[in-house]
Amino acid sequence: MAKIKFIERSTGQLIEEDVPGGRVLNFLYGKNPLGKLSLFVMFRRKYFTVLFGKYIDSARSKKGVIKFIEKFNIDMDDYQDEVASFETFNEFFYRKIKPSARPIGQGIVSPADGRVLAFPKISDSRRFFIKGSEFNLNTFLGNPLLADKYTDGSMFIVRLAPVDYHRFHFPVEGVAKASTKIKGAYYSVSPMALRKNLEIFCQNKREYCTVKTENRGDVLICDVGATLTAGIHQTYSANSNVKKGDEKGYFSFGGSTLVVLFEKNKMSFSDDLIKNTEEGLETWLQMGETIGE
Repeated sequence: MAKIKFIERSTGQLIEEDVPGGRVLNFLYGKNPLGKLSLFVMFRRKYFTVLFGKYIDSARSKKGVIKFIEKFNIDMDDYQDEVASFETFNEFFYRKIKPSARPIGQGIVSPADGRVLAFPKISDSRRFFIKGSEFNLNTFLGNPLLADKYTDGSMFIVRLAPVDYHRFHFPVEGVAKASTKIKGAYYSVSPMALRKNLEIFCQNKREYCTVKTENRGDVLICDVGATLTAGIHQTYSANSNVKKGDEKGYFSFGGSTLVVLFEKNKMSFSDDLIKNTEEGLETWLQMGETIGE
């Protein structure tokens, strides 16, 4: 089982994260031709994720809830519902949190719990990921005009592991426009996979919306699915006024990612997030924590 290192923001400690199926990921996303063939034939195919999604939504999956909580030491006091109330594993997975467990900070806040990367310029992402793996905004958004709008802007990435709280929220207040869906595959968003191919973000199923703000420009939030992510669900109302910290939606079971884009000169990330990213490390933080001004 491979391990990834990240910084826990609240303590400043360097933590080693176990990546489930690390050897499999190395096989699938490495240089082995057989691994690449296996990836194409099975893991990126929609049916693999759909079948798993049906199981995780069935009553049979309920038996895995207690084991999961115990294995990953999840504090259920932070959540609204009792463990016994979950009829399926998925109901537990996208459980709702108590507002008091995620206070909303000053400035712009993280939209989700997870391991984050902060790039003052989108082009800075080339330093973190392997040479030749370049983030293409036009491909990612499927809209040349919109891509041009954010070309010289900033990018914030939140990677949600299966153990994390999987509802996501608005990092700013403003008017949230309707979501645009983009069809795609179901590659893993594990850092082991992303470091080998950042274009995964441009190939996976995803949907985005913009939030029109008074003084921060138009903030674009993109929800990205992955292997075993059975669905992206929006719970907000399109073209409505939203407050910072309001729920935007949730992911069904699986690893998932949020990519937040800011226009040029509209975002100044917190120093610790920039420093950790420049050193090749993600920072773990919670929804509602300040990420910049």
